Amino acid sequence: MNKILSVVMLLTISTILYAQKDITRFLGIPVDGSKSEMIQKLKAKGYRYNSTLDCLEGEFNGSQVYLSVVTNNNKVWRIAVIDVNDTNETNIKIRFNNLCQQFKKNKKYISMEHDYTLAEEEDIERQMLLHKKRYQAAFYQLPTIIESRANILPDSLRHIVKIMPDDTDQIKVQKYSINMLLSKYPIEKINNLTKNEQEQLVTEMMDSIFKKSVWFMIDKKDYGKYHIKMFYDNEYNHSNGEDL
Repeated sequence: MNKILSVVMLLTISTILYAQKDITRFLGIPVDGSKSEMIQKLKAKGYRYNSTLDCLEGEFNGSQVYLSVVTNNNKVWRIAVIDVNDTNETNIKIRFNNLCQQFKKNKKYISMEHDYTLAEEEDIERQMLLHKKRYQAAFYQLPTIIESRANILPDSLRHIVKIMPDDTDQIKVQKYSINMLLSKYPIEKINNLTKNEQEQLVTEMMDSIFKKSVWFMIDKKDYGKYHIKMFYDNEYNHSNGEDL
């Protein structure tokens, strides 16, 4: 009987989690809804709509940019932020590295890589031309419900965290996931689940974080000219082959 109740509880919690998605935000705006609604919200932030290019224009993080609202099945799933002005190789490396540092220091984000920054001697022109190398960095927005919570891992749930260096971002994601569980459900209920059920719930929490992807890349324009493209993705609305 206890096992049945435990499974029912697991399914109930999973249903609640699915119904309460914490989705990607851009300037505090959920990346969701219709394109027209999103455009109006961005205009309220001071961006100007360019009907010729079907995008918005304005300033973002100190740079002049275009904002493109991308939809799937009439739901917004991506805000693309594209530099208006191109620059040379030296400056684009500086801009790319500055963005990496800004995201790394921002407590709202986490990544799965230790360091994306480019070395000063990196020849991106040659690497992109001859080896088709892609320069990009990916980060994930942490759930808003736990951004202000202490990153404390209860002993009763310590077995969920794998044996890895404690400062890795994957461990941090697991800890945040557990804290998110604790913020939503009493520890007594979680402790009544089996270890496998606890791990499954934490995995679902981790997956919800990975649905909130924010990434950027160096885009090559004309010879020796580059700019940055940045993407705020709501993976819940992304195409998953349902139209095939």
